[in-house]
Amino acid sequence: MPATTPSPSRTPSASGSPAASAPATTTPASTGSTAATWAPPPADAGFDYQIGGVYAPPSGVTVVSRDLEASPAAGLYNICYVNAFQAQPGAESWWKTNHPDLLLRDAQGNLVVDEDWDELMLDFSTAAKRTALTTIVGGWIDRCASKGFKAIEPDNLDSFTRSKGLLTESQAVAYAASLSAYAHGKGLAVAQKNLAELSTSNARKAGFDFAVAEECGTWNECDAYTRTYGANVIVIEYTESGFTKACGSHGSRLSIVLRDLAVSAPGSRTYVRKAC
Repeated sequence: MPATTPSPSRTPSASGSPAASAPATTTPASTGSTAATWAPPPADAGFDYQIGGVYAPPSGVTVVSRDLEASPAAGLYNICYVNAFQAQPGAESWWKTNHPDLLLRDAQGNLVVDEDWDELMLDFSTAAKRTALTTIVGGWIDRCASKGFKAIEPDNLDSFTRSKGLLTESQAVAYAASLSAYAHGKGLAVAQKNLAELSTSNARKAGFDFAVAEECGTWNECDAYTRTYGANVIVIEYTESGFTKACGSHGSRLSIVLRDLAVSAPGSRTYVRKAC
């Protein structure tokens, strides 16, 4: 996503940030070969994006994405939003106090901030740091699983593109693979969140099972996701023009929804939701 039109995926939910309190810690799951116990959401299903506020899903919705701090919608396929590659707003002090070594720093030792979202960036540049981060984020994944979510949506996979050259795609893929192995060990599917330019081979290395793509209609990127995941792609558009384009080109195959930038709940003057 171009920096001039960032997605709202860092919008805190009404119930709070997944990293605002000290996260639980766990031991990363084994990556041993076992029969899969997870599955992506059904293709071309009714979808709603509720990471900015929880409400009763509209009629026809069978798949919902909600923040880690929220409860799943009863009887539906629920995706758990986790800000896995950057520090969630409100959690900066926790990271600085407990894991300062896992915050990205430049050559002068200054913390690196994602200027689009004013978020501290996490440092997944080494295997040791990726293991440590997986232990921390694994605690959040545990909470997703225990609440009854069926998948996770780890956000900011593309943070390396905003790291001023301090992080690489291969490092992001390796970290994503560690998170995916952990989530799969808990019976959860894992979404590739954005980064349309990620190759199919790297998506497979990362262990992703489906995609959550913001504004792929707007930026003519939907085919990049379907080449890897077929119809297992969820699309969120934030403009009428992008929504119309996505529905026209992929509405018969993919789950596509128009939401407002604040991803707000009904009753808000900014609330918008449409589906193809």
